[in-house]
Amino acid sequence: MDNTHTFHSEPLKRAIEAIVLAGGSDAREAKIVAENLVTANLTGHDSHGVGMIPRYIESLQEGGLRPNSHPQVRFDGGALIALDGQAGYGQVIGLEATDIAIERAREHGVCVMALSNSHHLCRIGQWAEQAVAQGMVSLSFVNVISRSIVAPFGGSDARFGTNPMTIGIPLEGQPPFILDMATSGVAQGKVRVAHNKGEQLAAGLLIDDHGRPTTDPRYGVIEPFGALTTFGVHKGYGLAVACELLGGALTGGGTWHTEDRSKRRVLNGMLTILIDPKRIGTAPDFVREAVEFVDWVKQSPPAEGNDKVRIAGDPEREKKALRLAQGIPVDATTWAEILAAGGKLGLQAAQLEAIARG
Repeated sequence: MDNTHTFHSEPLKRAIEAIVLAGGSDAREAKIVAENLVTANLTGHDSHGVGMIPRYIESLQEGGLRPNSHPQVRFDGGALIALDGQAGYGQVIGLEATDIAIERAREHGVCVMALSNSHHLCRIGQWAEQAVAQGMVSLSFVNVISRSIVAPFGGSDARFGTNPMTIGIPLEGQPPFILDMATSGVAQGKVRVAHNKGEQLAAGLLIDDHGRPTTDPRYGVIEPFGALTTFGVHKGYGLAVACELLGGALTGGGTWHTEDRSKRRVLNGMLTILIDPKRIGTAPDFVREAVEFVDWVKQSPPAEGNDKVRIAGDPEREKKALRLAQGIPVDATTWAEILAAGGKLGLQAAQLEAIARG
């Protein structure tokens, strides 16, 4: 029996907004957080969507998430700037920090932004989309300060987080290239979603608590924990370490090197490089070559089992159009966890159900 709930985006946003408001956020912050999470669901990234709310409320109640915080400037060198997220909602910190970086890149042609100590920045591709919408090329490297969940290549237990990286490139007259990926073979949130749905993972993505390959997602969700593996064996591992060193060590936010698994907070550091292609001296060539190359790639005849060739960002745009029309699926376990999170803040489940159903 299918126990999946389906919600339209606007009423679901209002329900999530109500929970965030009940947690002490002001109206602007609650709206930003809700829009960000529901957008992740709309683009098909349920791992980074409304299912994060229970974790956020746990972090809020233990003091690891501080509502109504904003980026604080730690160093200002013009085109080089360091910001402290003060453990604020990553949806707000990421938005405001990216706005700062965009303005600096517009002024100087380039900006290198070191952001530390932000609570969960959610889908990093959203910050690339924000920058690309203003004509910027964007590169970001992110680390995770939370329970380690990914094993190093050749190792048998978890030593770091999913450490995502994102590249956004504007394309004249067509949707942008947005490469947004974890350096693990699968995002941790997708393991949680699979566990909640009672599904198995594909082979090669997870090891159990003894370092043996497994497809059971429980080893990524409940104790005794196993570990995710990196994508592309040693290649993803190399990128994961680079994200830890750049997003964690270089930004000043710190790296993960502890066995403490008690905290529910999820802190991110992010090193972002923005480039204004209009200022680099190659703008006409860039505009022409980027579009011609992408068009050339997409003209490849589709292989068996595929309808066409896509670039990074296309699947999210297609999924968003579909879910705007048909609604957002949320499995029953995840929805029950969201209602329980609201209950911790004094909201009745029936009240949230009514809001979410419109």
